[in-house]
Amino acid sequence: MRALSLVPQTPGTLDVTDVPDPTPRAGDLLVDGLAVGVCGTDKELAAGDYGWAPPGRDRLVLGHESLGRVREAPEGTAFAAGDLVVGVVRRPDPEPCGACAHGQFDMCRNGKYTERGIKQIDGYASEAWTVEADYAVKLDPRLEAVGMLMEPTTVVAKAWDQIERIGNRAWFEPKNVLVTGAGPIGLLGALLGAQRGLDVHVLDVVKDGPKPQLVKDLGGTYHNEPVDEVVEKLRPEIVVEATGVPQVIFGAMAATGTYGILCLTGISSIGRAIKIDAGALNRDIVLENDAIFGSVNANLHHYALAAQSLAKADVSWLERLVTRRVPLERFADAFQAQDDDVKVAITLDGSS
Repeated sequence: MRALSLVPQTPGTLDVTDVPDPTPRAGDLLVDGLAVGVCGTDKELAAGDYGWAPPGRDRLVLGHESLGRVREAPEGTAFAAGDLVVGVVRRPDPEPCGACAHGQFDMCRNGKYTERGIKQIDGYASEAWTVEADYAVKLDPRLEAVGMLMEPTTVVAKAWDQIERIGNRAWFEPKNVLVTGAGPIGLLGALLGAQRGLDVHVLDVVKDGPKPQLVKDLGGTYHNEPVDEVVEKLRPEIVVEATGVPQVIFGAMAATGTYGILCLTGISSIGRAIKIDAGALNRDIVLENDAIFGSVNANLHHYALAAQSLAKADVSWLERLVTRRVPLERFADAFQAQDDDVKVAITLDGSS
């Protein structure tokens, strides 16, 4: 069968290759691949920035934003042929550390976890794949066209779960949220904010294309003014940061409301220095009981939360997030950004 694979940490090796058909082990689902989403992590892997092949192998099959349909399922599981499923990305480390031992492998303490399509386990960008039933999540059948959004939704499901845990240190009834960045993570974070009944605001530099209307259709407000102006006007109680841009991050830190919570989900590039008043920033954070934290990856609980959120969403709105669908043989097109891109998917079943 065909799969999208590369030699990790070797630029220019991404290609469609022939790989053996998958052989399910006891307890595995056999799944026909429908699509994978392409994100910044995939582009960094393709550029050779990082990545690790399975032991004894040179190449790694890419793809962690999965979507497939069950071909065969073991008896005694919650799955049946025809079910729409995604595969969880991370696996706990084999020792395991305390967090992994308690099912919180997204918080692995020793870094010995593995990840489908990233670290030591093949991903889901193949015409068929297997996954342990315990690491598969069933999706609402209505999500067939958009199920590859599940993995990025788990990232923001975790972010919101952590925001609420932190907020509930004390009385917590937030009214508004500012999301910085209107990429897939930002827009899905805004969706989950809207589902919580909050006044949603999204900040992005883009003025045209689909993003402003997508925010408006959530009932939110779209901004493209400088971050300092937006936060000064809103004094947001919650900020979900999805750009990784240092000026945006520190601008949001400096002007949240009292008892403000800032969740960082964007990854910053190394070596970008900016000048800040660290004393004033520290003073505000301490005196206002603010909280700033980072969030990445997700565990099984967050996958369940994400599946619930997507099932409640307007599918037509989700479909507009997937702005391009590229067949596997034209995979290179998916790695070339276009102006109106939100989420790009590679189809694995011959569709486009």
